Amino acid sequence: MHFAELLLRWYDQHARVLPWRGIHNAYHTWVSETMLQQTRVETVLAYFDRFIRRFPTVEALAAAPEDEVLKMWEGLGYYRRARNLHKGAQQVVAEHGGVIPSDVKELLKISGIGEYTAGAIASIAYDQAVPAVDGNVIRVVSRVKGIRENVGIPSVKRRIAQEAAALVPQSRPGDFNQAMMDLGATICVPGTPSCERCPVSALCDAYREGDAEDIPELPRKNPPRVIDYDLCLIFNGDRVLMRQRTETMLQGLWVYPMVEDHHTVKQLPALVKRKIGLPVTDIQTAGEAKHIFTHQVWQMKLYIMHTTAEAPAGWRFVTMEEMQQLTIPTAVKKAKEVVLNYE
Repeated sequence: MHFAELLLRWYDQHARVLPWRGIHNAYHTWVSETMLQQTRVETVLAYFDRFIRRFPTVEALAAAPEDEVLKMWEGLGYYRRARNLHKGAQQVVAEHGGVIPSDVKELLKISGIGEYTAGAIASIAYDQAVPAVDGNVIRVVSRVKGIRENVGIPSVKRRIAQEAAALVPQSRPGDFNQAMMDLGATICVPGTPSCERCPVSALCDAYREGDAEDIPELPRKNPPRVIDYDLCLIFNGDRVLMRQRTETMLQGLWVYPMVEDHHTVKQLPALVKRKIGLPVTDIQTAGEAKHIFTHQVWQMKLYIMHTTAEAPAGWRFVTMEEMQQLTIPTAVKKAKEVVLNYE
C-alpha cells in the first residue's frame, strides 16, 4: 500500500476536528494557517471563530481599520502576521476582485503568504496537488526518507520540499497535507515519536534504522538576548501614560514607558525626566514581569509613579475605559493588570 493511501486511511479515522476543516474556503484556510504559525491549535480555536465572525469575508477584513484588526488579534502575539494578513486582504480585493488565487505562484505575490501558506491554500481550498511544508512536515519527511543532514542547509531544504511534493497524491491533496500536519503534531512528534502507533512506520527509514529520535538535525539557534527594563506606570489623576509603538517589534501596539536596565527608586525621577520628559513623584514598586520573545527576553520591574504635567509629544494619558479599547501586547499584560487594579 502506498504512503498516501496509508496516511489518508489513518486520517479518516483520527483527523482532529477543527472549525476550518471540511470546507473549501480559501479565506478560512488563509486565516487559520496564519494564526497557527508559531501558535498552538488550542489557542487558535477561540480566536479563529471570533475573527471570522467579525471579518466574515476577505472584503470585510480589507475594509477594516488596522487598529481593529490588531485588537481582534490581541493575545495571539506575533502581530506582524495580523498586519500582513490585513495588507494581503487589501491586495486581494484591489488586484483580484476579492477572489483569493488558486495558483501557488500568484499566492506567493500576496503580502504575508509564504511557501507553506500558499501550499496550504492551494491544496486545501482548491485541490491543487502541491505540498505544504511546515515544521511538522519537515520532521515527518526527514524521518520517512532518512534525511540525516541539517535541515537549515538550503540544499537540504530543497530536497525535503521535493520529497514532500513527490508524496502528495492527485486525489485529496488537501486532506493529505492536513494528515501530514496531524501526524507530525500527534505521533511523529519532536524528540521521541510514537512509532508503534504510526500508520506509515513500515515505510519509514528512521523507524527501520532506529534513530527517529535523532532526526531531523536542526540548525543551532542563538540564545535570546536578555534585556532588563524598568516599566513606568505614570499616572496623572485617573489616567495613565501610554504610546503607540512605531518600532518594527510590536508596531502599532500600545505600551507604557520603559527604560532599559534596572535602577533604584531614587534614580528613577531623574531618569524618567531625562528619557521621557516628565517630572514624577510618589514612586512605588509594583512587582516584576517577564516575557519571552523569539529573540529577546524582557525582564521587567514595574513601578507606579505620579505626575501633574501634560503628556510629552508622542504620548497620551488615557483613561481606564480608553485603555481597554487599545491593543496592548501580552508582553505588558502584567502591567495592564496593575493599572486596572490600582486605586
